[in-house]
Amino acid sequence: MEITQTFYDEMATQYEQLFQDWQATTREQAAILQRLFAERGFDQTARILDCACGIGTQAIGLASCGYPVTGSDISEKELEQARERAAESGVRIRLERADFRALEKIFPEQFEIVIAMDNALPHMLSSQDLETAVRSIVGRVKPGGIFVASIRDYDSLLTSKPPYSPPYIHQTGGGQRVSFQTWQWEGEHYQLTQYIISDEEALRISKFVCEYRAVRREELTDLLLAAGCRNAVWKFPEETGFYQPIVVAAK
Repeated sequence: MEITQTFYDEMATQYEQLFQDWQATTREQAAILQRLFAERGFDQTARILDCACGIGTQAIGLASCGYPVTGSDISEKELEQARERAAESGVRIRLERADFRALEKIFPEQFEIVIAMDNALPHMLSSQDLETAVRSIVGRVKPGGIFVASIRDYDSLLTSKPPYSPPYIHQTGGGQRVSFQTWQWEGEHYQLTQYIISDEEALRISKFVCEYRAVRREELTDLLLAAGCRNAVWKFPEETGFYQPIVVAAK
């Protein structure tokens, strides 16, 4: 996980620049997740653990909706950003540094809902690490609770292995900001290089490097069922409005 921690530590203060309006995104994604929770019978009394919370994109949005939210992440720099942003948003969130392969070391309790959004699970670079992470995460879900995660549509991406993702171009008050990724594939693994280019004041080019393993939906479904989930249902962007496929697994 060292490359992952370094990636997010280095990008923490610039992560917000991946969005046109980060605060608006927190509200939009919270609304999407709230609909998924309501479909399974959960209201704002459900305790939530965001075990890959980053700078708080989902955690802060959900806390603003009234849920009791706990967040954890492997990147202390991103947690620092999450603490500052939670304070600015006027919400209280417990934030802890934790590797989601060993959540029980930090959280002896269980939660009605655990989430891991934004392609967090494919940071596990081996099937063994992914299995360990899934077992750890499902172990923090109360019986009758749910685990919600999103990953890229690797079932499609593995057929073409594209060398880059389309750029996002955001117009700002002072100029424009462009972000895009290049992907260098080796089997089911790929090195991702994130570029952020801004000319808002002076030209600034930032570059961050990480690695992922492309996880097919069937592999993740099988691991969730083996870890103790009763079922795992996949929902797609055209249904949810979220930009990645989402799995909802009931324990």
